[in-house]
Amino acid sequence: MNKQPHIQLDESLAVKKAIVVGDPARVDIVKSVLENPQDIAYNREFKSAIGKYKGQKILVLSTGIGAPSMVIAIEELKAIGVEYVIRAGSCGAMDSSFKVGEIMVVTGAVRDEGLTEKYVPKDFPAIPSSELLMRALKQTEYPVKHGIARSHDGFYMDNNMEVEDFWSRKQVLGADMETSALYVVGRLRGIQTLSILNNVVPYMEPLADGVNELVSGESQMKIGELQSIKLALTVLTEEE
Repeated sequence: MNKQPHIQLDESLAVKKAIVVGDPARVDIVKSVLENPQDIAYNREFKSAIGKYKGQKILVLSTGIGAPSMVIAIEELKAIGVEYVIRAGSCGAMDSSFKVGEIMVVTGAVRDEGLTEKYVPKDFPAIPSSELLMRALKQTEYPVKHGIARSHDGFYMDNNMEVEDFWSRKQVLGADMETSALYVVGRLRGIQTLSILNNVVPYMEPLADGVNELVSGESQMKIGELQSIKLALTVLTEEE
């Protein structure tokens, strides 16, 4: 079997369920809660491992930053037979009620990135699998918020604060760079998707502070990171 060019995986894995994360280092955190995890490949931003959770085979794959690499991952995961994908990622707060280390289950996303419009017009909604969403919202083990995320392409544009303020006033709860791409292309390719995000940047606080604290292991953020991963695994392996 031919390996997919970017993720370097093929159908011989025979896996239908996957967790995607942005940071390749987060693959090792997912591995820490899997049974008998094994590394598979590491090419560019795409680091992968496989293991079991509650007896079910789970693939974990990093996707790097932004919509383009997320979509590459989704397309190639589809090609090797994956049917369910949950993103366990990070986000910044767009509302003061959303505290650092809290988890957000994304019920829909603003398509404020440039890639998905190349697939389908902006009128097409970025929404998750209703099955996976309901599983996440009805669970009681992990406290979660739920709401809309804004997926965007960058942090350093001159009008960034102005744009964030606009979307904050439209009841958007958090911001990331990948969820809308996951939802739109996943839907188009027949993959069931969900995005679960750990808040690492307080509302209206500097981006650098929050991201640096996550990298350095700031406690509340790391707790939220692990909880988002465990929730993703719980949702993926719930009996149908």
